[in-house]
Order: sequence, then C-alpha cells, then structure tokens
Amino acid sequence: MLYNAYELQRSFLAGASAMADFSAELLQNPANPFAYFGGGPVIASALEVFAHAAAPRGKPHFGLTHTVIDGKPVAVTEEIVLRMPFGQLKRFRREGIEGGPKLLIVAPMSGHFATLLRGTVERMLPSADVYITDWRDAKLAPMSDGAFGFEDYVDYVIAFLEATGPGTNVLAVCQPSVPVYAAACVMSADNNPCRPKTIALMGGPIDTREAPTAVNTLATERPHSWFEQNVIVKVPITYPGAGRKVYPGFLQLAGFMSMNLGNHLVSHWEMFKHLVQGDDESADTTKAFYEEYRSVCDMTAEFYLETIDLVFQKHALPKGEMLHRGRKVDPAAITDIGILAIEGVRDDISGLGQTKAALDIATALSDDKKRYFRVDAGHYGIFNGSKWRNQVAPVLEQWMAANA
Repeated sequence: MLYNAYELQRSFLAGASAMADFSAELLQNPANPFAYFGGGPVIASALEVFAHAAAPRGKPHFGLTHTVIDGKPVAVTEEIVLRMPFGQLKRFRREGIEGGPKLLIVAPMSGHFATLLRGTVERMLPSADVYITDWRDAKLAPMSDGAFGFEDYVDYVIAFLEATGPGTNVLAVCQPSVPVYAAACVMSADNNPCRPKTIALMGGPIDTREAPTAVNTLATERPHSWFEQNVIVKVPITYPGAGRKVYPGFLQLAGFMSMNLGNHLVSHWEMFKHLVQGDDESADTTKAFYEEYRSVCDMTAEFYLETIDLVFQKHALPKGEMLHRGRKVDPAAITDIGILAIEGVRDDISGLGQTKAALDIATALSDDKKRYFRVDAGHYGIFNGSKWRNQVAPVLEQWMAANA
C-alpha cells in the first residue's frame, strides 16, 4: 500500500505542479497587467518554487558534451561498454584523445542515479579516461532478471574491471567503498590481471564502528526484521519490475531530507527570494541541485538488507568475517593496489575514521601504497563542488600518477 499511496500522491502533485507552473508563467507574462501590480511577482515566485518542488522526475542525463584539454575544447560522447541486467558500464569517450589513466567511478546504489556524480565525472575528464557504473532502477528490472544482492554487486565490479582492462584506477563514492574493497581482495587473491591499479574510497562505511553517525545508529538500533517489515515493498503492476521487492528511492530521499530539513527549507527560501529579486541565475543553481537530488530510483530488497546486515550490523569486512561465494574476503590479499582514503570533516553520513579503516585492515600493503586525505567538507562536498574540484581531485590525480 505504501508504494501505491506514493504513486497516487505523485500523480496529484504532478497536476498541481503543472497548474502552478502555468500560473507562474501567466503572472510573469509582460502582456499581463497583473504582472506589474500588487503581489504579482511574489505570488509568481512562490508558485514557481512549488512547481519545481512538486514536479515528477525521471532519470536525468549527464549532458557532458565537451571538456577542455590543454586549453582546447574536446568533444565528449557517451558509449555503453558492457550491459548487464542491473547495471551498465558507461564510458565518456574524448574524441581524438587516446591514452591517459583509466578511471572507473563506481557510483553508489543508494537511491540516486549515477548522474549525481556528474560534477565528479566532469572534473576528471580533462585528465583521465573516465568510466562509470550506471546502475538500473530496480523497479524497471523484470522478475525474470533474477535477484541482485551484495555478492552480485561485487561480481559486477569485477566484471566492469575486466571490461576496462589492466591498469584501471577505481574511485568508489560512499556506499560502494565496501563492495569495491571486497572486489579488490577477491581479485588480488586470484591474481587477476585486471585487478585495479589503485582504489580511492570517498566517505565510505568501511568500519561503521568508528564515529557512528545518525545513519549508522538507525541501522544498528533496530533488528534486521524491522527493516524487512517496514521499508521493503513490492513494485506496483504499473512498472516492468512488478512484484519485485525493493527499497524505494522515495523513502531514501525522505530520510536524507529529514536529516537536514532546516538546510533544505533555507535553500528553498533563498530560491524564492532570488526569484522575487529577478536573480534567475542564483535561483537556477538551486534548481539544478534539487533537480538531481530529487531524482531517485529503487534498489533491490536483497541488496539493501544484505548491506544493512553485513556493513552496518555485523561489520563483516573490518572484522575479517566477510565471505564471497563461500570464500573469505581477506584484506591481507591486497599487496600491490594503492589505497587512497578520503574523508570529509563535516560528513554526517560516514563519520571520520570509517573510511580510513581501509588502510588499517590492509595489513600486507606497504605504507607507500597507502594515503589518507581529509578535507573540510560535508558528505556531498567530497565529490561535488569547489572543494572537490580544487582540493580533492588534485590529490586523486597525484595518487594515480604516483602509482602509474
């Protein structure tokens, strides 16, 4: 009933959004005399804010058509390197540019599309041959595609690395830090020639016993059965994945919004003031952020529940108890992969020390293959915005070069 209720509400809001958008345009039309009197501009701005907040959203596009290399514009095209049932490997090909370090960006499967990392990709395009994991919205995956759990995620990472070939660097943003680390362990134990050259882990929950956040507390104070009974629902018949059990993206979004509700309210108030003042450029910046932030997708129930169990409740990886297809995932198997751990001082999702733990458990890795970097930023600021572009990305580029 929860999913059906959400769909009903979404349909109502879609109509209300369209009506508000039409009314705002009408009040802003120079041919309308009411646009110049009384509270016309104020009402129009309020309607525009509501229309944007209530509008339904699908999967966004990356929209990265070019980059600049050595001061010259270079065309960029997207191509699909490998398609699998629950995700595809996408490459951003730079026309006429060959070589350069290969970088696989592993996007989180946590309610948002891979386009949340648009700024991450854009910053790395001038210096790297960039690939990204483009995960599928679980509500669009038919039941015939089977299940997708934590071990499947690890298998997908391995398959993507084998598709990109030897010498690939990996950047795991937040949630995929654990399965990426597990994949590195498995590939190292197998002496797989396509094991990554380096792995950079950004704000990842490697060991959530370190500086627990509100997210960690929520995952540990309730039993596994609570999550299964309260946040897992079946996809309605209106979608290709009808009948599949999922953790809906709208629940994930509601959780993130509630954690910083005050900040989100202030952002919308500022957007309203910018519109009233005619500062469309500043308002568009806020709109662009929320256009992406509110675009959500579902994840399979098995992956969500197994992540809660293995990462947040059992701490299987740092305790040396994680298994993959019946084999132990041994961090000591990593002997030649450079590991870069990046944390944000103000990260309210993964606390300080959680990602750094990746360096400690790699007991067979020499110190010159380990690096820790801390930046004064929140969770989102680690991989997007000026802190990412000017402070974090240069460290990543230096690390890839040092391990080339």
